[in-house]
Amino acid sequence: MDSIRIGVIGIPGKWSTEALADAVEARTGSRYVIDMAKVSLDTETGQLMHDGVDLCTFDALIIKKISEIYSPHALDRLELLRIAEKKGVRLFSRPEAVLRLIDRLACTVSLQLADAPMPSTVVTEDHGVALEAVRRYGKAVFKPLYSTKARGMAVIEDSPDALEQISAFAAENPVMYIQRMLNLSGQDLGMVFLDGEYLCTYARVSAGGTWNTTIHSGGKYAPYEPTPELIEMARRAQAPFGLTFTTVDVALTDDGPIVFEVSAFGGFRGVLEGCGLDAAALLTDTVIQKVSA
Repeated sequence: MDSIRIGVIGIPGKWSTEALADAVEARTGSRYVIDMAKVSLDTETGQLMHDGVDLCTFDALIIKKISEIYSPHALDRLELLRIAEKKGVRLFSRPEAVLRLIDRLACTVSLQLADAPMPSTVVTEDHGVALEAVRRYGKAVFKPLYSTKARGMAVIEDSPDALEQISAFAAENPVMYIQRMLNLSGQDLGMVFLDGEYLCTYARVSAGGTWNTTIHSGGKYAPYEPTPELIEMARRAQAPFGLTFTTVDVALTDDGPIVFEVSAFGGFRGVLEGCGLDAAALLTDTVIQKVSA
């Protein structure tokens, strides 16, 4: 496989990026980690450069992480990668597919169009409509359109100071994404798919005293064996996006299973600690198989 050049787009030094780079190096004999903050496009030459190397010369690029924090700026980075794709570089996953998942609203709209079961949600810039949603739900989670691991989220209850809390959230997030807060029984699921095929499921179990289950907030990974019906629901949810590797976030509620979101990049550590599988190796093998075909 030494003739295949595969670059890893991610955050240098981060565990998942380095794990993927290790897997690529073990199979191809070369290692190249690409920090998108150091990528530049020259439209006159058509080159997409990173530390003196034209990304358009690679056989494939695997997108593990486009930026440390989700923001509209991440969309610009994905647009740059479309240049390499146009010149014949294989992208895993394709920038067009990832674009629809960086923005929480774009992901929600796609899931709604696919008839995926989701929590009751209101999206508005109107503070009065937001207050009405809080009163109707009793307790709501306000989510930034661009965030991961529950960063920037706020829980607002129906209380005398609810409007004040809404205004504080809206000061940073003019378009408010508001979901009914559900009883997750202390865990939710990460259902993993590789090239559209079901791989495994892990649970994220919350730490005591936290309302969310993210590892960022002290949660832990655990094994989980889903039913065939749950697998099929998650399969339908991720299918429209066409991602090479992804995790569907699912919660089991009193009213049945619901989908929170589809991940643009998936979680390697959850697969390792919850399922005992090496996602970096499995993804790399899939990419090499497709590039070599």
